[in-house]
Amino acid sequence: MVTLLLDSTQLEVVLSGAERAMAFRKGNVVIERSTISKVQLTDDAWTWLRGVPSPGTHLRGVVAMGTWKSAGADDFAIIRRRRPSVVIDLEGHPEFQRIILTTRHGLALVQALRVELAEEAADVVEIAAETGTVPTVPEKKPRPRQAPTPAPAV
Repeated sequence: MVTLLLDSTQLEVVLSGAERAMAFRKGNVVIERSTISKVQLTDDAWTWLRGVPSPGTHLRGVVAMGTWKSAGADDFAIIRRRRPSVVIDLEGHPEFQRIILTTRHGLALVQALRVELAEEAADVVEIAAETGTVPTVPEKKPRPRQAPTPAPAV
């Protein structure tokens, strides 16, 4: 999963070695805060993909990583399965018009972007935790399984 670092001037999407390889990218994605026009949370990031991977890796329904080119727009995607995601629309970014990321910290990112930050970069989860705005999600309890009923004798 990507790590999101945020400071007063930029958001940095830190990619792991595997993510860099699958996205065919040498470095992290750096986004100036002034270029972020809208941030949206979504349950299905696959509906936000447009165009074709160029360069990138795409296994339908499993993984989509890399640059996606469409008519007049380039997007960057790191999507894994059907997990909660964040869609960041950009204006004036030199490389991308949209960033689509699968992350369980989307709400923390939205909240951290609203806060004035220090000069050094910090993880968005830590920023949101410091402001006391990160909601706690109760753990899901496993449902008890019913024992199978035997078939009637013939």
